[in-house]
Amino acid sequence: MEKTIRARFLNRVFVPLERLEIELEEGEEVAITVSENPPSFKTEKFIEVLRATAGGWRGLIDAEKLKRNIYADRLISTRPKLKL
Repeated sequence: MEKTIRARFLNRVFVPLERLEIELEEGEEVAITVSENPPSFKTEKFIEVLRATAGGWRGLIDAEKLKRNIYADRLISTRPKLKL
């Protein structure tokens, strides 16, 4: 059976971050494939791509009108009135 689980590497030991749903005997040997997490939002590559997209909507929409519409929509209540 093959299952991917998340684990944290602490004190040179892999510690599972979730419950194992497979039956293992104490001391049983398993194969572990290690891959790094996806890059975080703070990596240089992400920041570079983010900057490249800056201004992509310029000239396509009226940003001030969009903001006014968003704030106006927030004032509309969709919840039913409370009956006390």
